[in-house]
Amino acid sequence: MDIVFISDFFASQILGGGELNDDELIKLLQEKNNVVAINSQNITLNFLKTNNKSKFIISNFAGLSIESIKYISDNIHYIVYEHDHKYLPNRNPGVYKNYKAPKNEIINLHFYKNAKAVFCQSKFHKDIVERNLGLANIISAGGNLWSIETLEYLKKLSTKDKKQACSIMDSNIPHKNTKKAVAFCKHKGYEYDLIKSQNYKQFLNRLTDNKKLVFFPETPETLSRIVVEARMSGMDTITTKNIGAIGENWFNMKGKELIYTMQTKRHLIRNKVLDFLE
Repeated sequence: MDIVFISDFFASQILGGGELNDDELIKLLQEKNNVVAINSQNITLNFLKTNNKSKFIISNFAGLSIESIKYISDNIHYIVYEHDHKYLPNRNPGVYKNYKAPKNEIINLHFYKNAKAVFCQSKFHKDIVERNLGLANIISAGGNLWSIETLEYLKKLSTKDKKQACSIMDSNIPHKNTKKAVAFCKHKGYEYDLIKSQNYKQFLNRLTDNKKLVFFPETPETLSRIVVEARMSGMDTITTKNIGAIGENWFNMKGKELIYTMQTKRHLIRNKVLDFLE
């Protein structure tokens, strides 16, 4: 089929978790389909009208105009591949009690309602979205997508000798809460290393120098790739209930067992997406 994949950014532009997942999904879809990837800010009504017989996957869509959102809602066969919470202006349900926003603060409801499916990253993510939108078309992908190359690299990292120390992601994003992780390690007397974002492979290599990951995000993580990557590499994780991965039935796995599970997710998620596009 002809598929248009829309997102604010792609992995070649920003090396974020959502972008890495989308990049792999696009590659998997391209095995048997024609896929055009286009930035949301480049979408015009003319483009939508010209391609309205194609199937659309909408990932992050902050760059879509109100007119484009309305046209897609009313005229196009599409799914939403949700990475956070774009039914809220601040995209953060963590500021509300039980993660539930007042009804008058919900946005884009028509857009989510008319989608053939709204894919969430985990059961935790799905539950929060359902709680706020009250829709029946919300499903969980139950994981993220990694390339075979990355999974093989994580397999290698899972067998390397690790120090009795903690790894902390050195992030300047406030809600990643690097300061709390550092304070925790100091209080416990744990040795720790701050791992800066850099080349993806270099980051994973440095992350896995130690036996533990300490990560205390302030806002709900829809899955948390860094936590899953730490588990795949054989690390223990010290984190919070804000992590979507924790509620998945595979979270007690580590190392090669978890890597194999994530490898099987590649085609399971791809096929589930295609089911809703047909």
